[in-house]
Amino acid sequence: MTLTAKDVAEIMRLLEQSSFDSLSLEIDGVKLNVQRGSAAPARQPEPFERAPQPPAAQPAAELQPVQSVRKITPPSEPGLAEVASPLLGIFYRAPKPGEPPFVEVGSKVTEDTVVCIIEVMKLMNSVRAGVKGEVVEILALNGALVEYGEVLLRVRPEA
Repeated sequence: MTLTAKDVAEIMRLLEQSSFDSLSLEIDGVKLNVQRGSAAPARQPEPFERAPQPPAAQPAAELQPVQSVRKITPPSEPGLAEVASPLLGIFYRAPKPGEPPFVEVGSKVTEDTVVCIIEVMKLMNSVRAGVKGEVVEILALNGALVEYGEVLLRVRPEA
C-alpha cells in the first residue's frame, strides 16, 4: 500500500476534525508527520507514548471544530464561482518555472481548463476550473502553501 495525494488530503481532513494537534504515520517506508495550529516544531513522542486523548469529562459530540485562522478575502462582486484547493500543498500558477501561467485575470476557462498545479509530496496535481467563465480574481500566491478548501481563484460564470 502507498499513500496517494487523495489519501493525504483525507488524513488532513480527519486531523482537522479531531481533537489531536499532530499525527505521525509510516506506511511502507513513507513517513508522514502532520501538525496543525502552530509553526513551532512538534515534540517528538517517546517510544510507546500514548497519543493524547480528549478530556474524559467532555463527550466527543460536544467537541467544537477548530476555526481556521487563514484570511478570507470577500469576493469583488456577487455571483462569482470559487475554485478551491482539493489538497493541502504548494500552489503553482505555471507548469514549470519560467513558463507562462495557466490562467491570468481575464482568461476564459471551461470546466476542464487546468488553472494551476498543487504539489503534494513531490507529486504534481492539476486543478481544473470546474466552471465555464472568466477568471476575475487570483487569490493564492505562486509557490505558497495552500490548505484543503482554500479559495485559489474566482470565476465569473457564463450564463
